[in-house]
Amino acid sequence: MIKNETKLRVRYGETDQMGYVYYGNYAQFFEIGRVEWLRNLGVSYKNLEESNIMLPVLNLNVNFLKPAKYDDLLTIVTSLKKKPLVKIEFDFEIYNEKKELLTTGYTSLVFIDMKKNKPTKAPKDLLDKIYPHFNS
Repeated sequence: MIKNETKLRVRYGETDQMGYVYYGNYAQFFEIGRVEWLRNLGVSYKNLEESNIMLPVLNLNVNFLKPAKYDDLLTIVTSLKKKPLVKIEFDFEIYNEKKELLTTGYTSLVFIDMKKNKPTKAPKDLLDKIYPHFNS
């Protein structure tokens, strides 16, 4: 498993009338976690796209346990629990400063060859960076 933590402070515009983070913003929080997870591994979305690979989301699941609020400093924990093939799957946990678990989530994305507009295997250079983190 590979984990990465990203800090994010909730901005006023990300909250609803109740003062809670608007539910639609969690997809963006997960994207921030994924992008930083890749960056921490030495890969960027930009580089993937320059090598004709895009990663559209296939599935998004969010479980709301407690609300995040304006000015909370959140920690987004992004985990990869299994080796990617044509899909890559991420798990997320979002904590507040009190280390309370607020939200869990999951996304699956598919590697698409932009020239063929068809699913493709994960790029070898990405796999070379991921596989050492797994025992088998």
